Amino acid sequence: MQIEFWLEFASTYSYLSALRLPTQTAKAGVSVRWRPFLLGPIFAAQGWNTSPFNIYAAKGTYMWRDMERRADKLGLGFQRPEPFPQNSLLAARVAQAAPEGQEMIAFCHNVYLAQFSEKLDISDPNVIAACAASAGLDAKLLDQAQTKDNKLALRASTEEAIRQGIFGAPSFVVGDALFWGDDRLEDALDWAVQHG
Repeated sequence: MQIEFWLEFASTYSYLSALRLPTQTAKAGVSVRWRPFLLGPIFAAQGWNTSPFNIYAAKGTYMWRDMERRADKLGLGFQRPEPFPQNSLLAARVAQAAPEGQEMIAFCHNVYLAQFSEKLDISDPNVIAACAASAGLDAKLLDQAQTKDNKLALRASTEEAIRQGIFGAPSFVVGDALFWGDDRLEDALDWAVQHG
């Protein structure tokens, strides 16, 4: 059975999942579809104009410390991006426009590493262009990402996430089962194996 990995580039915990997902899914023998989307419209529908980690101070304090611990355990670099959350629209549009496959996954990894390991601004077109080039994506993809059709495709993807009941990232969908959070990746994989 296939897992759908719903990712938001501004999401701290999506960083952890994205970097370990290829190894984990290969071990489990499960295929995965990477689904970029935007949390902004979902948060706005709940009356939030920023991340809940900014709205609820105690939750934010916990998350930053937890991210340090989790990244260290996984052998990943981690720096708190400024500002947080970053504007992830361009990155999401490029990922949406990219053909599914290893180059798209490499691009996603590059964006997460740029933001959370190198503390770069992922709203900067030069940063995104470098992430795409390093992943082996065609330079024309950045122009394709800004077309009306691709913008509508990303909007449709976000609307599909809402229809599936997704309220945060990372989320994993296996059939009609939803798993939310980096700490539920293994549960999602187990479910996919058992119900495949």
